[in-house]
Order: sequence, then structure tokens, then C-alpha cells
Amino acid sequence: SDKPDLRFGMELHDVSGCVKNTGFKVFSGALAGGGSVRGINLKGKAKDLSRKEIDKLGDWVKSYGAKGLAWTRLAEKETSSYEKFLTPEEVSAIRTALHAESGDVLFLVASDDNSVVYASLGALRCELARRFDLIDKSKPCLLWVTDFPMFEYSKEEGRWMAMHHPFTMPNPEDLDRLESDPGSVRSIAYDMVINGYEAGGGSIRIHDTELQERMLEALGFKPEEAERRFGFLLNALKYGAPPHGGMAWGLERLVMVLLGIDDMRDTVAFPKVSSSADLMSNAPDVVDQQQLDELKIGIQTEK
Repeated sequence: SDKPDLRFGMELHDVSGCVKNTGFKVFSGALAGGGSVRGINLKGKAKDLSRKEIDKLGDWVKSYGAKGLAWTRLAEKETSSYEKFLTPEEVSAIRTALHAESGDVLFLVASDDNSVVYASLGALRCELARRFDLIDKSKPCLLWVTDFPMFEYSKEEGRWMAMHHPFTMPNPEDLDRLESDPGSVRSIAYDMVINGYEAGGGSIRIHDTELQERMLEALGFKPEEAERRFGFLLNALKYGAPPHGGMAWGLERLVMVLLGIDDMRDTVAFPKVSSSADLMSNAPDVVDQQQLDELKIGIQTEK
């Protein structure tokens, strides 16, 4: 997770190596697609989590992109959704990797997209911790998340894209791989996380014209297109710019943590309702035609 809550355990474990030669297509397909198989261990709660509840969790993780949730319940009578498809050696390897003991519940997610695995298990981890009161609320947990990847590959676009934005400074140690191996390049970007919530984030910006041109080229921009879209910035940098950066704080999230509130809506001055309406200003509402004309906005009515 890029906003981990370290007030409890249940860490994510990569078990891809345990099933690298498996014949189980759910796992082998994920690995063949460049993804992974990872899991968490809910210690000692096998008696407290029914099969029906596990099935509901399986549906719940689908909202994070997972196709399903593989599980093993080590109750007095052991049950599993996937172990019958694996060899005894693979089953043993997964249990060992997850430090499984009698009474535990193991959850696995497999996907050819690692971001789906992280998001699904990260959210499940927090949901289980809340449900079983595993969070130590006696003190706040503050941490910095650094070394974010500079790029992420978009299967839809078929190219590398900036994870933060294309003006973020790459880590100087990785500049020699900017064109040859963009997936390994780290950025100088950072987030502050408090109790599992992102409280603020920012980055150091590129202040060198040549490096900014290399960055745009790595993102697939031809020189002519880069000049057309970002020429104002490239030209401005030629006159010299000092190293600079910063970060933005989420005031509502900070207040939420300080007050011990679980819903950020309770710290927003004028929160929107489920329909995205603002009850304080009665927005959205109708506007005069003159206002639309001034902004060159046209309205197309439904037939």
C-alpha cells in the first residue's frame, strides 16, 4: 500500500515463488501475465469467520479490481478454496510463507496487475483489522512513503505514463535507466501517512531543460509535440530555475485524525451528499443564459 497502517500486523507476503510451476490456472495465469500471487494471514480467527462471511469478503474485494479471493480456513476442520488444485509441496510452501498455524485464516489474491493485488489485499487487511479490533489506537502512527516509481505502464495506452506527473524529479541514481528501463526509475516524491491515511504529499520538481526533455521523450512525446504542448515550460527553464519542490497537506484528514473521527465528511465544512449536491449553497442549480454565454458554454438537452 502507498498509505500503510502500521498499527497492526497482517503484512502482505509474496507467495509467487511457491506456485511458480503450478498447474492451477488462476495462479499460473497471473504469473504469466507479469503479476503476482500474494497473501495475508488473519491470525487465530478461524472460529470467528464463517464461510458465508468469507464469501462476502470475496465479493467485496472485487470492487478493488480483484477477480476473487482465494482462502484457507484452518479451523478444527480445515477448508480451502484453492488447496485441492495444488500439490502438497505448494500447499506447504504457501502455509510456511504465511506463517500459518491452526486457527488462522489465509487470504490470497492473484492478478496479472500487481496494483490490483496491492489494493485488494491492502483494503482487506484494514477491513479485517477494524472488524476484529486489531488496531492499536493508543498512539498515532506517522511515516513517510518515499521512492515512488517514476513511471507506471498503461496497458490501455500501450506506453509508460508518469505515476505522479511528468514534471517530478527522477532519482539522480536512476537517470542512466530513464530511457532503457523506465520501470525501474524512482522519483523524488513523498507522502506523509498518519494512521493509514495520506495526510500530505508532494515532490521535487525538474528544474533542468535537458532533463525535462528526456522525461517527455521517455513518455512518448516527440520533440515537436513536446514543444507544442510544453514549450512555455521548456523555454522558461532555459533561463534558469533553482531546485524547488513542496507538498500539500490534507487539512480535513489531519483534523479527522486529531479528533479520532472515522469519516472525513465530518470534518469538511460543507460536505456533498450522495448525489454530489451541496445543501448549503443548493448547488448544482440553474444559471442564467447570460452566464453561459459569457463562458461560451452550450447546453444540449436530452431528446
